[in-house]
Formats: sequence, C-alpha cells, structure tokens
Amino acid sequence: MLIDIAKKNAENLKKNSYPGRGIVLGVIPSGEKFIQIYWIMGRSENSRNRIFVEENGFVRTKAYDESKLKDPSLIIYYPLKVFNRYHIISNGDQTDTVYDALKSGAGFEAGLMTREFEPDAPNFTPRITGLIELGGKNAYSLAILKSLEGYNGSCVRNFFHVEKPVPGIGHCIHTYEKDGEPLPSFKGEPYVMPIPESAGEALAAYWELLNPENRISLLVKTIDIKTGEVEIKIKNRHIK
Repeated sequence: MLIDIAKKNAENLKKNSYPGRGIVLGVIPSGEKFIQIYWIMGRSENSRNRIFVEENGFVRTKAYDESKLKDPSLIIYYPLKVFNRYHIISNGDQTDTVYDALKSGAGFEAGLMTREFEPDAPNFTPRITGLIELGGKNAYSLAILKSLEGYNGSCVRNFFHVEKPVPGIGHCIHTYEKDGEPLPSFKGEPYVMPIPESAGEALAAYWELLNPENRISLLVKTIDIKTGEVEIKIKNRHIK
C-alpha cells in the first residue's frame, strides 16, 4: 500500500544524516487541509547559526547570533510567502522570484526558468521550490534546479506536478542525496512521505526524523482547502 511505502521512506530519511534542506507538500489524512513542510540543516557554524521567524504570514530566516554571521547571501531569505491563492515555499531567494512571477502573471515555471542552482562550488546546491495553488488545475507542484552531475556549465530544471493528491500522503524533495564531499545532489522524482493530521503533529514527527546533530529549523504550514485559513508552526534548535 502507498502508506507503507511512505512509512518506509520516512525510515530511510531518518537514517540519512544529511539530506540538506527539504520540502514536503501534501494533504492531511482528513483531506481538509494542504500542508507545507520545510526544514534546514547545517554542517558549518554559519549554516547552523539560523532560526525561522514568522513575519505577517511569511517566514524568513534570521541569524541567531548576529555577531557570528559571516556570509548571508545563501542563508538569509524568505522560505515561505503567499500571494492570493498561491502558497510558495523554497530553500532560497527564488521564493521572491516565484512570488514576483505570479504577481506579474508569468507563472511558477516561467519564474524558475530564470534561475539556476546555487553558486556554492563544488556542491552547486540545488534550488528546490514548492507551490500550492488553491483551486488550481494542479494541487501542488515541486521543482528542482540542479547542476548536470556537478558540472557548473549546465543547469537541469525538473518540474513535478500533482493534480489529485492522496489524503495522508505527501511528496518530499531535498537538496542532497546524503552527506559527502562534495555533497551529491538529490536524484530522481520526489518520493512519498506520511502526513499527520495536524500542524503540531507534523512538526513533532518530522523533527524526530531529522538528524539531531545537523537539524537546525523546521516549519509546518497548513492551509484549509475550503476557507484558505492558515496555521504556521515553527521549531528552532536554538530556541527552546
């Protein structure tokens, strides 16, 4: 059954010491709400020096200790924004790119076609992005922009759309396959993961799935499919 595959994938994620940053999109078991899950991990002091902060329905990253902030270019951004019926989530400043594209009428894919992977050689970290569109043809979409097998001169852009979601099931994508030097980019399609009924349950469950040494922050957002009502939960390593 699909839920058994999802549970097995959750077990595999728990064994993965460094999947990097990750996104899960899906629908809760009752079918009443969409869910967005996003986490960040870190190995360096600079990457670990972060928290999530909610800001009028958006979420941004912030340095926990401003005195230790070195290079903010790839670690300070808005992972979560909303525009009308569009709910955007990503692992970088392409959140703003998609937000602006949707406002202009250009669309999700068109916005991401102007971006590529992060310029952090030799990893060339993929940019991963998700979109939930209330009332849209596709319930949700995921995208990954990554280098061609670590080659800086070629960007591969993959888009994944789910038209009819399955209650209690989500799709997961993350930046890296596993830990390594350099870090190997995620391969294949987004894979199915179990989705709990509430934002609080999802926050607790996914925090436990992430490697305790490398997990930094986690956010969960639910969106009521009928009313559009939103709930956001955040857990930060540095704030008890």
